[in-house]
Amino acid sequence: MSTLTNDKNITILDGGMGRELKRIGAPFAQPEWSALSLIEAPTYVAQAHQNFIDAGAQIITTNAYALVPFHIGEQRFFEHAYDLAQTAAKIARDCATTDKVKVAGCLPPAFGSYLPDAFIRDKAEEILAPLIQAQEPFIDFWLIETASSIIEAETAINIIQKHSSKPIWLSFTLNNRDDMAQSPSLRSSETLGSISPFLFDVDAILFNCSQPEEMEDAIKSIRALSPTIQIGAYANNFAEIKRKHKANEGISDTRNDITSKAYLEFTKSWVNAGANIIGGCCGITPEHIKMLSDHYKN
Repeated sequence: MSTLTNDKNITILDGGMGRELKRIGAPFAQPEWSALSLIEAPTYVAQAHQNFIDAGAQIITTNAYALVPFHIGEQRFFEHAYDLAQTAAKIARDCATTDKVKVAGCLPPAFGSYLPDAFIRDKAEEILAPLIQAQEPFIDFWLIETASSIIEAETAINIIQKHSSKPIWLSFTLNNRDDMAQSPSLRSSETLGSISPFLFDVDAILFNCSQPEEMEDAIKSIRALSPTIQIGAYANNFAEIKRKHKANEGISDTRNDITSKAYLEFTKSWVNAGANIIGGCCGITPEHIKMLSDHYKN
């Protein structure tokens, strides 16, 4: 168990923006996902942020995850992504009305979630740079989300550092293991030991959009590499262990067993393993976040 973390110094992230938009009745469909509400009815985005803040989230992440050609198409991206990303960042900033709530600028996978083989290093900057430039004035730090490979993470860091001097949090997504005795790995099948060079480039290492069962061993792996770096986890609530469709072709079912109480129990194991940043990804609701906040902050 890490000596860095205890129940009183845990930072609480928000939960899954897309599913919360769907839950409150916002425009929501694939392939646009969470971007559709931003395009058609942005007041719902503010409501979703506020729901997580009211639940106790200390960090909200801008609704920029789906603002890539993979989700909104190339023409819409190159014509409107900058303005949409700026709107997303402004909405989040306006919702963070006190110093107790920080805004993370989302930097999403440029070519789709869980697709390490689809990553094109030479084309990443033309997608990510406008998102960085649009959000930069309104955020407190960057959150690189759902990185599937080392090259994807390295490229995103380099692009941010070219356009911004704000702190960087780096979050990877993990393979779902058939055998939990196996070592955890990235979606690219690269080992977690390969993350070690990033410990000197970022302010926190996190894991997201993976099954809750995957997080504890991943956290232990990073804590073994560094006794001091901030570590976080925000799992998804997807029902399928092996995805049966591409990330923008369908809406995944959620698990029935990941209640707010069950999710809290998972996070306790993450904290014991050395995490000090806890939140939720797809399918994790304000109810889940309130349970975490009530436990760790009261």
